[in-house]
Amino acid sequence: MSNRKPINLRRGKIIQGAALAAVLLTAAYLRLFRISEYMTFLGDEGRDVLVVKRMIVDHKFTLLGPTASVGGFFLGPVYYYFMMPFLWLWRLDPAGPAVMVALFGIATVYLVYRLGREMFSDFAGFAGACLYALSPLVISYSRSSWNPNIVPFFATSLAYLLYRITGAARTGYFFLLGIILGIGVQLHYLFGFLYLTTAVWLWVIRRRQPFGIRHLSALAGGWVIGISLFLAFELRHSFPNTRSIIRFLLTGNETGFTALTFAGNLADVSYRLFGRLVLWLPDRYRLESLAAYQSLAWTGGTWVLAVIGIGVLGIAANRYLRSGTEGRGAGGQAQMPAAMLFVWFLTVVVMFGFYRREIYDYYLGIMFTLPFLTTGYLLSRIYIRTKILAVIALTILVILNVWGNPFRHQPNNQLEQTKRIARTALELTGGQSFNFALVATHNSDHAYRYFFEIWGNTPVTIEPLTADPDRRTVTDQLVVICEYAECNLMGHSQWEIAGFGQAEITDQRRVPFVTIYRLVHYAEK
Repeated sequence: MSNRKPINLRRGKIIQGAALAAVLLTAAYLRLFRISEYMTFLGDEGRDVLVVKRMIVDHKFTLLGPTASVGGFFLGPVYYYFMMPFLWLWRLDPAGPAVMVALFGIATVYLVYRLGREMFSDFAGFAGACLYALSPLVISYSRSSWNPNIVPFFATSLAYLLYRITGAARTGYFFLLGIILGIGVQLHYLFGFLYLTTAVWLWVIRRRQPFGIRHLSALAGGWVIGISLFLAFELRHSFPNTRSIIRFLLTGNETGFTALTFAGNLADVSYRLFGRLVLWLPDRYRLESLAAYQSLAWTGGTWVLAVIGIGVLGIAANRYLRSGTEGRGAGGQAQMPAAMLFVWFLTVVVMFGFYRREIYDYYLGIMFTLPFLTTGYLLSRIYIRTKILAVIALTILVILNVWGNPFRHQPNNQLEQTKRIARTALELTGGQSFNFALVATHNSDHAYRYFFEIWGNTPVTIEPLTADPDRRTVTDQLVVICEYAECNLMGHSQWEIAGFGQAEITDQRRVPFVTIYRLVHYAEK
C-alpha cells in the first residue's frame, strides 16, 4: 500500500499534465492556424501598425495610444510597445502583432486553469480552461491585433493576484497588482471598472488579511511604473486626457443613472456573459431568425446557467462575509474564492449599469474568464457528488462550442485583400507622388496608407489653404479607393477629393470589393 500511493500520485500528475497540454495545444491551434487569413485588418488595425512601424523604422516613439471609442480622449501607448517586437520580428508584416494577441490568449487559457485549480479543484481548473480554449467568441477576439483583445489576460492576472493576496499579503503581490492596473487601463478605459473591484475586495479582506502602508505604497509604486509612459505625457501637457475623462464621467451623455437603463444593463450583461461566452449564444439578430423552440432553448439554457452561477457565487459571498474575521467554519474560508468571483462580477456589472451606450461583446473582456471559472466551479461541485454527470455536462458544453469553431467559414483574407488593393492603387500612380482618398462608410484609410508607406510611396496629405496657400501639397494626381458599389466622385464633398480641385478620371480598376480611380486636374480643351 505504501508503494502504490506514490505510484498512483505520479500517474495522476502525468494524466493532469497531459490533459492540460492537450487543452493548451488545442487553444494554440484554434488561435494560430492560418491566422493571417482569418485576422481582421481594417482601419483601426492599420492605424496601429502605422504608428508602430514609425517607432521601429523612423524612431518616432509615442507617449499616446489609440483614441478611445467614446469621450474624445486617448488611451496610453503600452499596447504599441507590446506590438513593437512582433512587428519587427515579422518584418513589418501585420500578422506579427496578431500572433502576439494569440499568445496572450493561450496564456489566458493557462491562467484560467491555474486560477480555477487553486481556487476550487483540478477538475474546475481543467473544465474552465477547456471551455475557454474552445469558446468561439473568445477565439474570434484572440486572432487579431487590437488593444482590447489582450484585456482578458490582464484582467485574469489581476484576479489571480487578488486571490493570492487574500492568502498571503506579500508586498510583491501588491507591487505586481499596481503594474497590472497601470497597464490595463491603457488597453481599454473600461479596465477602470476593475479599480473598483480591487478596492472593494481589499476592503472586504482588510481584517482577515491585514495589510498596511508598506503594501499600499508598493501598489502605488507598481501603478506608476505600469502607467509611466502615459503619465509622462499627461505631466508634460497638463493632464489633457485626464480632464477629458473626468468630463466624460461627470457631464457626458454616455454615463448616468436611470432605473430602467440600470436594470436593463444588469440583466443584459449577466445574460450575455454566460450565453455569448460559455454557451455560444447567437447574437440577437440571428436568435430572432431561429425557430421558436430553438430560441427558447438558447434563452432558457442561458438564464438557467446565469442564475445558478451568479446565485451560487452570491450565496458563497454572503457566507464569507458573515463568517467573521477568522473566516472559519462551513461558511468561512472555503467560500472565499467564490466570494471573490462574486465581487468581481457585481462591481463590474453595477458599473455597466451606469453606461448609457451600447455594450459590445468585447467590452466584457474585463471579465471574459469569470463565467468559465464559475462554470468550472459548478461542474466541480457536481463532480464531487456524481463524476459521470459532471463529465457528461462538460462534454455537452464542449460539443456546443466546437460547433461554433471559426473554421466553419472560409477565411476573410482581409490582410491579403488590403495588400492587393494597395498594390493596384500604387500601380496607377506610376511611381509618382500622389494624393489619396478613401470613400467608405465605417472604415478609415490607415490600412491602405500602411502599405503605401512601407512600400516607399507615402501619399501627400492635402493641407488647407491657410497652411498651404501655394497648394504645394496638391500633386498632379489623386488616387481614390471607393468601397461602395457605385461612386460619383465629381463634386464629392470629402476633403481629400474637394481639396484636390476640379478633376477628371483618367483610369479606374475594379478589384474585389472596391473600385480604384485615378484623377488628374481638369484641363479645358
